[in-house]
Amino acid sequence: METLFNRALGDSPKIRVLEFLIEGRELDYSLSDIAEGAEIGRTTLFRIFEDLLRANVVVFTRQIGNAKLFRLNMDNVFAKKLVEIFDEVIIPRRRVVV
Repeated sequence: METLFNRALGDSPKIRVLEFLIEGRELDYSLSDIAEGAEIGRTTLFRIFEDLLRANVVVFTRQIGNAKLFRLNMDNVFAKKLVEIFDEVIIPRRRVVV
């Protein structure tokens, strides 16, 4: 699905994952949830996810059974800036004017 966020930054799997995690920044997600929410395959997610962890943009939060949960790292300066841009530019454009 094309959004203003991925239209501006490019429609890549990383951008889709970041957009999904930014939108749901209050929650933590399993890898399956992230892949489904970002509309990418699990294999693709596994290929890119290590980069996001190494950059400290995404952090491990907890484990429930075999599922490891992750969330956007709101202590990371880069992630914070992306959220600011998202909140200032993307969210206002989603509002429907009647």
